[in-house]
Formats: sequence, C-alpha cells, structure tokens
Amino acid sequence: MQPTAIIADDEPRLAENLAGRLRALWPQLNILAVVPNGIAAVAAIAEHKPTFAFLDIRMPGLDGMQVAKAAPGTRVVFVTAYDEYAVSAFDNAAVDYLLKPISDARLAQCVARLAQQSGTAADADASAPAGLPARQSPGTVLEWLTVRLGDTTRLVAVNEVLYFRSGDKYTEAVTLAEQHLIRTPLKELLGQLDQRYFAQIHRGTLVNLRKVERIERDLLGRSTLHLRDHAEVLTVSRNYLDQFKQM
Repeated sequence: MQPTAIIADDEPRLAENLAGRLRALWPQLNILAVVPNGIAAVAAIAEHKPTFAFLDIRMPGLDGMQVAKAAPGTRVVFVTAYDEYAVSAFDNAAVDYLLKPISDARLAQCVARLAQQSGTAADADASAPAGLPARQSPGTVLEWLTVRLGDTTRLVAVNEVLYFRSGDKYTEAVTLAEQHLIRTPLKELLGQLDQRYFAQIHRGTLVNLRKVERIERDLLGRSTLHLRDHAEVLTVSRNYLDQFKQM
C-alpha cells in the first residue's frame, strides 16, 4: 500500500519546502494535503486517513499535540522550532521529532525510518552530506537517545554523550552531568552513530571524539584518553590506537 501524508504548518513557505524535500527523498510518499492550522489538520486527517502526519506544534486553533490526540490511526512526526515539547511528543507516541531548521541528514534519517515502517524504499542517499563516510548512510545517524527514569521519558542529545560503555545487560551513556542506561548493544550503536565523531577505543567503549582533550602513553606503552571537563580516564586498547596517531 502506498504511504500517504499530510503536512500542517502555519508558515506556508516552510510547509511547501518540507513537502518538496519529502517528495525528493521519498517519491513513493503521496502528500495528500498541506494545511495551515490545527483545525484544518484534523479535518484533513479525518478525510484522508493518512499514514503519516507532519505537524507543527504551535499552530492556530488546535496545536500539534491536540491534533495528534485526534488522530489515533495516523503516525505523527512533530516538526517544530522548540525542543521543550520533545518529551511530551514521545509520550504522545510520536514516531519522530524534527527541530527546525531541519538538516538534510536529519530529514533523511526520519524518512528512512518511516519508509522502513511502511515497507517502502526511500532515496535517502540523494541528500548525503559530502563529509559523511561512504559506509554510513544518513538514515542510520542517531541524534537522540530516548531514556526512561521511572515513569518519565527523557531525550538526551547524542552529541552530549561523552562515551558509551557496555555492561552485562545494558549500555551506559555518560554525559557531563548524568549516566543513563539504554538497551541498545554497543555493536548496534556503532552502526547508528555518526562515525566522523564516535570511535571505538576498546572492546566495550565508544567515545565522542569531540569531547577528547588528550591521549597519554606511559612507559609501558599503555594509552589512556582524557576528556574535557570530566575526571574519568578511559583506557585505549592497542587495537584501536591507530586512529589517534594525529594526536
């Protein structure tokens, strides 16, 4: 079945721009309506019953959250300039949360996920940034971690993570202020992270290269990695030393 969508945004130029980019990335997607407010979005969803709805959050009449609650059979992607609604969005079962301005790589990631859900192919490679390694398509680049603490869902930006370390059952994601446990295995994470910035330094450790201050070697040839503004020192296995020759 052909996937379908509606777009709701009170800024017409942004809505049309998003529609054009979606058509280029995902030719199989049939965009049925582009509407300027929440009330029109509810009407369009009721009429067309689209597979997906790309909803701005701050709209006249009804906001995007209210529209999502009135569309139980439609998978919702929120498109907004405000990051403070992210937790509420995922609590409302959003399939993605796009922050304006949306980069080509981030939109391609979203499209790849939606296309996989709907069983169709997306032309994600068409927008690949020139600097992205050839072995990794934009659709695999992970930008947010969804973590839970009790009944609370939180979003953690991947670029805030200092390093990931594997445990017995979970993977630990360490930021400057916090530690989070996620279920994604380290090997799977490595395939999802932007490999320009994340590197494996040990069988059980991935480090954010943007957070590295220096690497030190002792008289026995052992190497340790020191992070900016963080006291913990990480061991670098000999198997992964080559990537730090320039340091």
